Order: sequence, then C-alpha cells, then structure tokens
Amino acid sequence: MLIKSAEYTISSARVEQCPAGTLPEFAFIGRSNVGKSSLINMLTGREHLAKTSATPGKTVLINHFLINGNWYVVDLPGYGYAKRSMQQREELERMIKGYILRREQMMNLFLLIDARHEPQRIDLEFIEWLGENGIPFSIVFTKADKLSRGKLSGNITHYLSELSKQWEELPPHFITSSETRQGQQELLNYIDEILKRC
Repeated sequence: MLIKSAEYTISSARVEQCPAGTLPEFAFIGRSNVGKSSLINMLTGREHLAKTSATPGKTVLINHFLINGNWYVVDLPGYGYAKRSMQQREELERMIKGYILRREQMMNLFLLIDARHEPQRIDLEFIEWLGENGIPFSIVFTKADKLSRGKLSGNITHYLSELSKQWEELPPHFITSSETRQGQQELLNYIDEILKRC
C-alpha cells in the first residue's frame, strides 16, 4: 500500500464526537511513552502528522487522521501514566473503552508494546480485556532499534510465551522501529488486507 495523503481531521473527547460516516478506522494505543505518535508518523511517512513529545501522557483526546481520503488512523490516549490524578485516569479509561467498545468503524486495534521491557501486568490485563470483549487487535513491538538482534528476539519470544499461557491462538504481531522504518510495509500490507475484506 502507498500512502498518498494523510491529514489531521479532528480531536474528540468522546466517541460521540468522532467523525460521522462509515470509513474504516485503525486505532493505535499503548502505555504512555511507547512511541505511538512516532510510529504513526513513520507509518504514514509524515514526520509531523501526530505530535510527538518528550513528556509522556500528552495525548488526551481521540485524534483522527484521514489517510488516502478513504480510511482513518486513530491515535488514542496512552494508558498507565502515573502522574495523572485518579479522576483523570478514570476519565481517560472511560474515553478509551468507550471508543474501543462502541466504535463500529474500528477494524483493528494496534496495541503498542515497548520491545525493551519485560511483560507488564497493565498490558497483559489490557490484552485480556480485549480478548474478553472480542476486540480485533494486533500487537506492535516498538523501539526494535534500541536492542541487539539477539536480545530483541529473546524479549519477543518471552512475551509471546507469556501470552500463550492465556491464549490458545496468539494475535498477529509486528516488530517496528520508527527510526529505521522497520515494520512499516508489513503494517501497511496488513491494513490493506483488512481494507480489502471490508
């Protein structure tokens, strides 16, 4: 797939404010500072499409980007940012879960996991929740360039092994780096496959 155009459309505080219509959506989510905005920029080939920040937890709205005039990339707020108040965390959780559970246009949720870290309970619980609710999702391991090939392979094998304790069939997974563009074509091809089935 070739991305010819990518443009910011709208930021929404609630699922009801998201764009009307039936265009397919592919949403991206992960813990704060997992490299979500950088991945979206790498994927679309637009350096400043999604705003990146050195400060975690900057995305607090549901951001829609129209791709090729016929589908959306959706940047969801990161979860698990400890410096937010309990009320802010609860509001964000309601917003995120409201979108994931109620947005019929969402074809797939890409869950970003930092490849450098051990499996985190917050991510494993989120994956379990997605499974319980029958949400179509894939795992995207980010920051692959920060590890040696052997360490990267070991970390991912360990992660998938941890998941297989709960899952008979593992979700699709991708290995990416926003720096080297690793995984860009694989992700775009996967999105293309889903679009062809829509």
